[in-house]
Amino acid sequence: MIYTTNAIESLNMSLRKVTKARSSFPNDEAVIKLLYLALRNIAKKWTMPIQNWKAALNRFAIIYEDRVPID
Repeated sequence: MIYTTNAIESLNMSLRKVTKARSSFPNDEAVIKLLYLALRNIAKKWTMPIQNWKAALNRFAIIYEDRVPID
């Protein structure tokens, strides 16, 4: 898992996908509500555990033994 601008780009893509699906909004409040609900659904993904993290951490411990603390 690489934490760089990928998270920001992913969030931006998800929000654009939601707003692009609708051609117009009756008012600004409708847009804010839509983005709020989209962010709530997107945030659910952030709480999921990272897949194969244990294997990746073990690999990092081998490659970077002086940098990764072993508990």
